[in-house]
Amino acid sequence: MREADIQNAIRLHVSARKLGILFRANVGEGWTGNKDDIHYDRINNILTIRNPRRLSTGLPPGFSDLFGVIPGGRAVFIEVKSLTGRATPEQEKFLGQMAKAGACAGVARSPEDAEKILTGR
Repeated sequence: MREADIQNAIRLHVSARKLGILFRANVGEGWTGNKDDIHYDRINNILTIRNPRRLSTGLPPGFSDLFGVIPGGRAVFIEVKSLTGRATPEQEKFLGQMAKAGACAGVARSPEDAEKILTGR
């Protein structure tokens, strides 16, 4: 199963059991420029950006795939991995920092794993 499918299954599971509220963190990079520097050729489907600048979503390295809150107000950070996926050092560091600060934090490979993170079991 793809990580995106596991993320969706976790979000549905948590919502159905009223364990908390989770959001998906979409991250990425792209290019931007001033309005006058961007031209889109609709006929040839070509986007030209003069004087481009790299654009990042601004989330810190290692930020978890899912984040949110459980009843009582405690923050939640869940890194979602497939059965064979491994957390990067940045992801492990981020989860450790969040747990140290008092948040529920961990790696989940299934909705059941996520429930264990949220309930402390």
